[in-house]
Amino acid sequence: MFMSNKEIYVKDVLNICNGKLIIGREDEICENFSKDTRTIKSGDVYIGIKGENFDGNLFYLDAISKGAKVCIIQDVDVDLEKVKKYKDITIIKVDDTIKALQEIAKYKRSLYDIPVVAITGSVGKTSTKDIVARVLEEKFHVLKTEGNLNNHIGLPLTILKLKNHEALVVEMGMNNLGEISVLTNIAKPNVAVITNVGTSHIGNLGSRENILKAKLEILEGLAKDGVLVINKDNDLLKKWYEENIENINYKVQTYGIKEKSDFMAYNIIGTENGSTYNIDNNNNTYNVKIKIGGEHFVLNSLCAISVASIFHISMNKIINGILNFELTKNRMEIKKKNNITIINDCYNANYDSMKAALDFLGTNKNNRKIAILGDMLELGEFSEELHKKVGMEVSKNKIDILITVGDNSRNISSSAKNNGMEESNIFDLSNNKEAIIKIKSIMKENDIILIKASNGMKFKEIVDDILKDYI
Repeated sequence: MFMSNKEIYVKDVLNICNGKLIIGREDEICENFSKDTRTIKSGDVYIGIKGENFDGNLFYLDAISKGAKVCIIQDVDVDLEKVKKYKDITIIKVDDTIKALQEIAKYKRSLYDIPVVAITGSVGKTSTKDIVARVLEEKFHVLKTEGNLNNHIGLPLTILKLKNHEALVVEMGMNNLGEISVLTNIAKPNVAVITNVGTSHIGNLGSRENILKAKLEILEGLAKDGVLVINKDNDLLKKWYEENIENINYKVQTYGIKEKSDFMAYNIIGTENGSTYNIDNNNNTYNVKIKIGGEHFVLNSLCAISVASIFHISMNKIINGILNFELTKNRMEIKKKNNITIINDCYNANYDSMKAALDFLGTNKNNRKIAILGDMLELGEFSEELHKKVGMEVSKNKIDILITVGDNSRNISSSAKNNGMEESNIFDLSNNKEAIIKIKSIMKENDIILIKASNGMKFKEIVDDILKDYI
């Protein structure tokens, strides 16, 4: 299934990147690439990356002192006297280390004839990637994107971790048009997944239609015999599918709950402890259980079923993979102790994920429901409108107490009030410390508390403090 000679040598890097060998050997193996001198290990390849606030190329000697055997750098005069103090060091200079990283990863990918699944979407990329990978692990040795390392640097670094793996699942993020195009042409997926088209990064792209255009760039790298998997419940994806299905020259598989799809869930029963549903496959009906609550996780699991079916994994194995799936930290992570439930979903936020989280909170009919919500970032001119829409969701889901942090979140609270929520149950606060003090003063036994904001709001501080001191 995979090729035997998958090593990359210095001579390959020189050829791929049109690099210049400053010192060292062309027959040195390049393995375990790193851009971080803090985590570099003996024998690693260090690649210097120039960022907005630092230049990793300047730290090549630090990397060597910590065990790096090969350094790939740009725009730096190499101090050979200091380098020669270390044994068997190789240094390569290139014009652009980021471009070099991408080209090396592209070459590495070409050495592997394995299933590659690429996942993009406005919301749910990471959790979908994780559940797809978990299900594929029922058959394959899988490498997946860790966390959300889904950009022009993280994706190549993930691919360069390929060793004896039998499948690869990568996440593709973007802020602007053209970015997914770069990623998909590196990863060359056999299966492309678009989970949804929402409002994330709408401040940069200007419209949901442009976001759809950006997500569809994933098709540029899709194999000729590849499969596109889409969520047909998403309005723009459904519209695109219906308008283009007659002219598409690759296979498309759909999944959904509301719209007629290839893979549909029905008889859905959801609680805060998870969901069960039925699905029909090959004239048989199967019962699926997922340990995370919320309709959006039912959709994520349907996506995993769709992808796994492409690789002929049995339904029994798929169901087992879904049952044993565990969420990444800070994403709808439920903590229970002393009869208080904390829903930690503070990794990131946009309107679609806010709505999904509030819908989940709203399904709880027996407990007092508290939402601590912060700003959604990168929404540009759409910020006020989308924060107000979140406020409408707060009211619709009959949230008992609302705590907001951040200037933009004032629009959440004003909208919740205008849509019927009692003003006495709304608290607009200036910072996380105030939110911690307020929630500790009012929360009590049997409360269920949702904590959610964009990552830049640092709401993990609130979660950690509550869990540390109260629970």
